[in-house]
Amino acid sequence: MFCVPGVCGCCGPLRPRYKRLVDNIFPEDPKDGLSKSDMEKLTFYAVSAPEKLDRIGAYLAERLSRDVVRHRYGYVVIAMEALDQLLMACHSQSIKPFVESFLHMVAKLLESQEPDLQVLGTNSFVKFANIEEDTPSYHRRYDFFVSQFSAMCHSTHEDPETRTRIRVAGIKGLQGVVRKTVNDELQAIIWEPQHMDKLIPSMLFNMQDDSDYGGDGEENPASLAESCFRELLGRAAYGNMNNAVRPVLEAGGWLYRRMAQHSHHVIQQVLGHLDTHNKNTPRMRAGIVQVLLETVAIAAKGSVGPTVLEVFNTLLKHLRMSVDFELGENSRRNSGASVSSSGRVKESEERIVQNAIIQTIGFFGGNLPDYQRAEVMMFIMGKVPVYGTPCHTLDTVKIGHQGTKRIQAMLLSSLIMVTSGFKSKTMVAALPAPFLDPLFSISLMEDCELRQLVLEILLNIIDRHDNRAKLRGIRIIPNVAALKIKREKISKQDVGFMKKHGQQLYRHIYLGCKEEDNGHKNFELLFTTLAVLTIELANEEVVVDLIRLALALQDMSLANEENMPMVIRCGIMALVAAYLNFLSQMIANPAFCQHVSKVIEMRNLEAPYLLPEHIFREKCPLPNCLEKEDRSLYFQTVDLAECLVGPGYNAERLSIPYVPQVTDEDRLTRRKSLVDTISLQVDFPSDSLPDKSPLAEEITFETLKKAIDTTGLEEQEKEKRRQVMEKFQKAPFEEIAAHCESKANMLHDRLAQIFELTIRPPPSPSGVVSIAAGHAQHQSVPVYEMKFPDLCVY
Repeated sequence: MFCVPGVCGCCGPLRPRYKRLVDNIFPEDPKDGLSKSDMEKLTFYAVSAPEKLDRIGAYLAERLSRDVVRHRYGYVVIAMEALDQLLMACHSQSIKPFVESFLHMVAKLLESQEPDLQVLGTNSFVKFANIEEDTPSYHRRYDFFVSQFSAMCHSTHEDPETRTRIRVAGIKGLQGVVRKTVNDELQAIIWEPQHMDKLIPSMLFNMQDDSDYGGDGEENPASLAESCFRELLGRAAYGNMNNAVRPVLEAGGWLYRRMAQHSHHVIQQVLGHLDTHNKNTPRMRAGIVQVLLETVAIAAKGSVGPTVLEVFNTLLKHLRMSVDFELGENSRRNSGASVSSSGRVKESEERIVQNAIIQTIGFFGGNLPDYQRAEVMMFIMGKVPVYGTPCHTLDTVKIGHQGTKRIQAMLLSSLIMVTSGFKSKTMVAALPAPFLDPLFSISLMEDCELRQLVLEILLNIIDRHDNRAKLRGIRIIPNVAALKIKREKISKQDVGFMKKHGQQLYRHIYLGCKEEDNGHKNFELLFTTLAVLTIELANEEVVVDLIRLALALQDMSLANEENMPMVIRCGIMALVAAYLNFLSQMIANPAFCQHVSKVIEMRNLEAPYLLPEHIFREKCPLPNCLEKEDRSLYFQTVDLAECLVGPGYNAERLSIPYVPQVTDEDRLTRRKSLVDTISLQVDFPSDSLPDKSPLAEEITFETLKKAIDTTGLEEQEKEKRRQVMEKFQKAPFEEIAAHCESKANMLHDRLAQIFELTIRPPPSPSGVVSIAAGHAQHQSVPVYEMKFPDLCVY
């Protein structure tokens, strides 16, 4: 019986030594604090036997958890003090498991609702963050601490002093997380958006107003948050900067929404900053524009007020300046001056500035409502320099042709961004004449890039049901129904739009097809434009007009009156085939489909270069000529008219060939203006002209016979009258009106040219006015050189 108590009494000495050492550091009364002598013994033991560190940490964590639950906070403080001393003393490989126990205990304290424990856990974590570990940790994560410290930064404790303590602790904890992870390549996860979206707003939340906090330095959440924020951005690498800046701007937008009346002040400040640094390095200007882009993105969701025009005017001004800087580098290079690699780098950096400005213009317009976006489209279109029209914003004379082309391309690119996603109920509102006319003028430029941009803008506006992506380039679509094209019934407003502007659309498509610099991209956009027109705006009358247009393109390619390259002629043929194949399936006419399929099959067998799948490949073999006699390879007007006989379609109109009316727009847009042509005739010295004697026509018996015989002339006159009468009877009113208007304009221009050449003001000593290159020049004439009439000379 006495052996049992003896045995039981031996259990105490049999406890592990590390547990006895840990137990000894806790006094009977927690107010006495940590036993220093016993703590030194525990530290010596941990340093001598580092393999026991993980067990020491686990046992301390067990005791701390028990004390937290029992609210014995004095022992909790003693346990955390012991952990801190062990961390500072031990730096061996075995500290890794001990750290896991330590972080587990810190998490326990942060999860408690006691502010003192939260502050205690934060202070221990900060001490741990300042310790440099010998080897990196492969599995340790700090997601919980980022979330918990961020929540503490937003504390809403009812006691102001306690609330300030908790927020300061939260900011210190986030600062500790940043210091612990930012230099560790294995902890780059801290820069991920889900962490930055918590960390950055927490700092900005405390920085927004420091009037409620007393004190300064580490006791002031505002100043501490600013210091931590600066440290974070200072440690951010190049690849992580976007993730750090994006939440700043988004959080800034939250602040702006709380103080909406100040948003326009921010934009004005950035614009003023851009004006101040207008001659700085391109990268600095591009950075300022990027900040403006992000700021405008926030403000565009609300009301920006009167700063809209200021934003665009400032950006256009800096766009022009950037083009001037770039062209200045080019001119120095062309003049023969030595240009180092830094000059070429500056030119490429100017492109960065220009692209940033384009993105800002486009992004701002793209975030506006549709009714405001239409106004922005008109505003930008009014700034695009177009030959033959006044441009009050950009002086195109100074920047020259190359600079004007660059600005045209960049403004059209910004229009593409603005019109992306634009949905207008009617085309009349989306494409008014003041917008459509200059856009079509640019589409006639002898530059394939500008023509592509114009077609992109048209597609963005016309394609209201997002069908463009389904077409996927120019090709023979075997089954259009499988594309699941979305379309609605044509409204009366859109029917009226096509009656008014349809001929203008057809004309520019026709003229755009025969440009010699057309590539695959141009033909692809032309096909998509025709297809989208068919989907969105084609009723029975428009379908007939589009077929006439396609047949006219085929005839133009066969006749080749303008000596187009063979690749362009075959490209036009492929475009017609792809479009008629699409159209035949859209109108669901079996006979029409059969004729188109038959021609395509014959081309596959005998002339594959007339199909888009072949002609747009590299090194496609081309024929020497296109045989007009091989009717099976071409779409026949008579056969298509027979297919359309029936209700709905006016098949007789197919017999009237489509002929685009020539207007002054071609001359004004593509080459020299009328004033330029006249000035060349006026200013050319007459004495420098070579002597030209008119060649006398050789008179023979045959020429006299032809002059007397008027039978052939009468037949031609009758045929001409018959064609005119048939055209006026069957052609649409819009086409007849366009024809008459073009004749009137040509007559007016001829008369103006004659009057300019014949009517001159009398010479005077003060000088005469001559027109050269569109500019008036005053030339003084001495009296002794003036020629007076004979009646005036004595």
